Amino acid sequence: MASTVTTSKDSAATSRPGYGRLLRTRGAWTFLLPGFAARQPFAMLTLSIVLLVQHTTGSYGAAGAVAAVTGVSMAVFAPYSGRLADRYGQRAVLVPGVLLHTLSVLTLTALALNGAPLWALFTAAVPTGASVPQVGPMVRARWGVKLKNSPLMTTAAAFESVTDELTFVVGPLLATALCTVVDPAAGLMTEAALTLVGGLLFAAQKGTQPEVAARGNARVEHVSALRVPGVRVLIVIFLGIGSVFGGMQVSLAAYTESIGEPGLNGILYGVFAAGNMISGIACGAIAWKAAPERRLVIGYVALAVTASALWTAHSALLLGGLGLLVGMCIAPSLITGYTLVDDLVPAGARTEAFTWLTGAVALGQAAAVTVSGQLEDRLWSGAGFLVPMGGTVLALVTLLALRSRLVPPRATREVTRGAARRDPVAISEQ
Repeated sequence: MASTVTTSKDSAATSRPGYGRLLRTRGAWTFLLPGFAARQPFAMLTLSIVLLVQHTTGSYGAAGAVAAVTGVSMAVFAPYSGRLADRYGQRAVLVPGVLLHTLSVLTLTALALNGAPLWALFTAAVPTGASVPQVGPMVRARWGVKLKNSPLMTTAAAFESVTDELTFVVGPLLATALCTVVDPAAGLMTEAALTLVGGLLFAAQKGTQPEVAARGNARVEHVSALRVPGVRVLIVIFLGIGSVFGGMQVSLAAYTESIGEPGLNGILYGVFAAGNMISGIACGAIAWKAAPERRLVIGYVALAVTASALWTAHSALLLGGLGLLVGMCIAPSLITGYTLVDDLVPAGARTEAFTWLTGAVALGQAAAVTVSGQLEDRLWSGAGFLVPMGGTVLALVTLLALRSRLVPPRATREVTRGAARRDPVAISEQ
């Protein structure tokens, strides 16, 4: 067929998109830098809550429960935040959200330090989670506007995963250092300050945010992303990924405390996140030939296998090695899932779709933090590592049973594949 023949140098180059080409996209840096600053607090929030509440109550179960309420609240409200951003614009949602989040975090911190009852911490945790700025999905939506059907979209998805994981390398290290060296409340206080400054700077970049649809198109643009069957499958997949994050956070903290080395917590979690970041960089540099849904199955099998081995580790060195492998298996699944959103979801609902996936990670993390905390309190040190195993295995079963729903419509699939075979899509670069 004529469409399968490639003779142009430009087409060949387009079929191998790279990070350099991506970062030359005009206007990208105006939202990337403030976006990185604004999403940094997200990696600090749960761990900072766990460390502060555990310090004030002496219970990982209580600490995990408060963190879980925060995560559940974020998971519930994040999609609504995304839907409002699609409808009214990112700035209109982000500015009040940043202010509310800062106030909520400060309130939660004050209550914990003053020995407030658990129900009061739960109450404060609800607005804290509900107001978490959804900067990651907003950045991904901005890439979608800039690149549209360009083959650089996969590279952008990989780049965003790497950026997320870089925050999860820096965030836990920073939170642990602040809470263990400076003050148990220093992690949350810093999270609030970074959210306020970074969020407002990101909101100020009005020129790159997706345009709000005209009223006449409201019926088309505002259809819920949850109606897409593939999005519902991806939500389950991302719940499993969240169980890894939550299980690792609590279990690593409990393990390092049990061996008298609490400072290792941030280092071990940083190794885990570094594995994620390394594989994310590799994913973005590869010109994939396999269909994304097939890559998702392969990557998730590897994730379930490695996560199932965590509970067997009985030394910090072995735990660090396994954590590195688990992290390396997460990025391919995250990147492929976000890439599938571009094929499955209409442009006017993508911010909402991204927030559903982000919320699913948060919900899985919240459930894992709760269960892991209970296991650590009631069983042996390291029992919380059973949670990542259970979460990923259950999600893998769902993926294998419903993977056909992740196949994009034929027309979309041909446009996506053909982008590298016909004339290159115009991309504005500096």
